[in-house]
Amino acid sequence: MQMHDAPNFNKISPEFAARLTNLEPQHKVRLIVLLHTQNIADLANKRQTKSERQAAIKAIEDSASQALENIIDIIEQFDGKQLREKPDLLGSIPVEINVAGVNALTASDAVKAVMEDQSIYPGHTKNSFQSK
Repeated sequence: MQMHDAPNFNKISPEFAARLTNLEPQHKVRLIVLLHTQNIADLANKRQTKSERQAAIKAIEDSASQALENIIDIIEQFDGKQLREKPDLLGSIPVEINVAGVNALTASDAVKAVMEDQSIYPGHTKNSFQSK
């Protein structure tokens, strides 16, 4: 596999891509990888029995696991690691990998998108929209 110097901008936000350009290629970052999975919308648009829902969940899990198998070599090649054993039901998995690896992941057909794994902090403690 070749080294990827720039990310696929269809799979990464411009802001995250800009932050990555300020880092060394071997600098580690945490990200959420959204994997290509079976079309969930088709499964969710109709009323289902319990067994149909369970079958749909299994199909999504299998699809996400297969997509993950397709990127494991990239994760290993770029000194990365999965931060969870398997993808969630939305087909996402947290990964720690170097910047060059982020670029390689965005080049993979198994990856729908990558997002920066950011901390979320609470806003103001008082509701600023309360009437006075």
